Order: sequence, then C-alpha cells, then structure tokens
Amino acid sequence: MVDTIYAPATAAGRAAVAVIRVSGPASSDAVRALTGNLPKPRQAALRTLRHDGAALDDALVLWFQGPASYTGEDAAEFHVHGGRAVVEALLGALSALGLRLAEPGEFTRRAFQNGKLDLAQAEAVGDLIDAETEGQRKQALGQLGGALGRRYDAWRDLLVQALAMLEAAVDFPDEELPEDVAARARPGLEILAAEIDAALDDVSRGRRVRDGFRIALVGAPNAGKSTLLNALAERDAAIVTATPGTTRDVIEVPLVLGGYKALLADTAGIRETADDIEAEGVRRARAWAEEADLRLWVVDAAQFHVKHSDTHIIVRPGDWLVINKTDLVAPAAVEAIRAATAALGLHVVALSARADGADQIRSALTAHVVEALSGAEFPAATRIRHAERLDEARAFLERALAETDDVELVAEDVRLAARALSRITGRIDPEDVLERVFSSFCIGK
Repeated sequence: MVDTIYAPATAAGRAAVAVIRVSGPASSDAVRALTGNLPKPRQAALRTLRHDGAALDDALVLWFQGPASYTGEDAAEFHVHGGRAVVEALLGALSALGLRLAEPGEFTRRAFQNGKLDLAQAEAVGDLIDAETEGQRKQALGQLGGALGRRYDAWRDLLVQALAMLEAAVDFPDEELPEDVAARARPGLEILAAEIDAALDDVSRGRRVRDGFRIALVGAPNAGKSTLLNALAERDAAIVTATPGTTRDVIEVPLVLGGYKALLADTAGIRETADDIEAEGVRRARAWAEEADLRLWVVDAAQFHVKHSDTHIIVRPGDWLVINKTDLVAPAAVEAIRAATAALGLHVVALSARADGADQIRSALTAHVVEALSGAEFPAATRIRHAERLDEARAFLERALAETDDVELVAEDVRLAARALSRITGRIDPEDVLERVFSSFCIGK
C-alpha cells in the first residue's frame, strides 16, 4: 500500500501564507476529515479546518484528482495563515490522521515514478528552486519544459532505428532483405556521433550556468588582488593592507554578471614561503586557479620583474593580464609590460592603485561571461551525471563504428549506447542514482 504523505511546501517562519501539500490514496479522506467535504477538483474553496472538534484555521483548499496532479496521485493543498502555531497544528492533525511526513524530494520522486516528469525534468525542479540568476532560471525552466529529454529521446530514436536495421540483418539472414541493410545504419550512427561530440565539447556550459562561472584573481603578494576584488564586489570582502601576504585563504565572492552567476576568488599571493599557513594558502590558490574558467593575472606595474615562473601555474591563452597601479609608473613602463607579454595571448587591461577602471573591467567580464554561457542552443548537459552518460554513449558508438565485420557486435554496442542515453532521462536507472537525485531536494518538493 502506498503511503499518503504530507509536508510544508513553503519555508518555515512568519509569513502571510503557508502551503501544506498532501499526496497519496488517503488524500481525499484527509480533506473530508478536516473540511467536511471534498471541493471540486482544481478549484480553490474556502473552508474552516477542524480537528477533534476544534477549529484550526480558515484556509483555501485545493483538491487534485489523480492522475491530473503534480505527483500523478490524488493530492491536495491547504493554503493557511503562515503563523508557526497554525502550521504546526495542521501538521499535527495530518499526522494524527495517519499520514506520513514526506522525505526530501518525495513529491517530485513520485511525479517521476508516475511518469509526470522524466529524470532530467525532476532535476530541473531542484535547479529552479535554487535559481539565483536569470541565466539559472532560464536554463532550469527549459530543462523542466523537457528540452533535455526531447534531445536525448531524439538521439535514442536514431539509435533504435539503426538497431532495427542491424537486428534485421542478424535475425533474418535468409530473408529477402537488401544486401546492404546493415550498412544503411552507418550514416545515421556517424551523424549521431558527431552531434554527441559537439555536445561533449559544450558540456561545461550548462554546469557553469548552474554552479557559476569561476574567475580567479592570481598574482604575487601585494599586487592589488584584494583591492580589485573589493572594487568588483562593491564591498569590503577582503582585507587590504600594505603588508604582503595578507590574504591566506581563497575568498569567494558571488557576482551576477549579465544575468549569470559568477564566483570571483581572491587568492593568496603566489610565492615561496616557509610559513606553513601561508604555504597552505598558496596551495589552495594554485588549485583554485587551475580549475577556474578565467584567470586574471594581477601584476604591480612597478614590480613586473617578479619571476612569475615561480607560480607553478601555466599561463593559458585567453587569461587576462591586469596591469595594476599604473598611476605610480611612467606610461612607458606600462607599454613595456604590454610588449613583453604580447606573445602570451593575454587580454590586457590597466588599473590604477585605487582600482580606478574597475567598472570597465566589470563590463568586460560581463561581456565575456555572457558570450561564454549564452550559447546558440540549450546545453546538452547541466550535471556531471549527464556528461558521464554522454561519454559512455559516445564510447559505445565509437566502438560500433570501428566494428565493420561483425554485425552482432555492432548491434550490441548500439543497444548499449541507447541504454546510456535512456539513463539520463531515467527510462532505466538504478535505485542508487535516484537516491542521489532526490535526496538533495527540500522537504515538500
């Protein structure tokens, strides 16, 4: 017997309205017990909630008859006043009626299990709840609308068509089939392999929209990284002193650039040191910088002779060079730095000692982030789990295209590739994957 579950769908605390959700076979009995009758489906009705003869609150009650509900089951919502005592009284009444408090994500898990959402859409519910920026909202809403599922299903359909031709060649070798029936499957597989390759090349974009575009400020001690961080954050997020090595740990500041989430990090000044605490800060700085999507090398215009080869971080084409404290040196010194670094493929910007020019840097960063994350199409993956399954499908396709002589082996690899794509949307997926997906949800969703 399926349990009937209940949970608050709104955050705890004082509020004008709180919503309590119920789902399961005893939902109608719970509504009748609390209100005396069952409202018309999907129409809000004002009712006085009573339990053990006592009035709990006047509430708007919504009744959803399955499968026309979020979970696909009989379900109900109680919109009550948001005081803590009111909410606790209603939750206590539902428990006394034999209903069970829902586990995190259990409502959405039931929606998935009842075919109301695929697994990628279910993940998008959590992403939409957590969305902090316009970019995150758009991506999560597109995924919730089935954009990922439609793409994966289209790819899977191509594999099923190819598999039909391959299995016909295997299972009916004596029938009057075209001699090249198996070979006819190859062009479709090649097209699909190319599409998955393109998706894998773009795989980090969706995750960066969701988790944030990582920007690292790196350089020698006292180069002005903390001053720049504070200017870009528009607050005193990092301590600024004239003493080199003030920053000992990675200081992360969230920004919204062009509607996208970014994480700006001030890192410890890179240098050799005997101080154990500073050395650990340098190690963390190097690790953060290696994983960053964009690195801004901040250099003191008057101290450019510092050997940056000691940083143990390789300068990548596309990194930015911020020539800092330009107001303290002659213009010729700035031009000399530009000339000396021209061959490194760096984007160069200049900044004064007081961070004059930070607005221009922020505008440039905004343009860079928007260009990197907007993309021409909806991303093919928004989580590591999606990327892993795409990698798996691509590997099976590569092997299938290499096996030109044994049609049975080709068919098996095509079947495995289709299975890998099916696991993204949850058509077939082990229980432990479902646990990981839904355990991150809040209770009531």
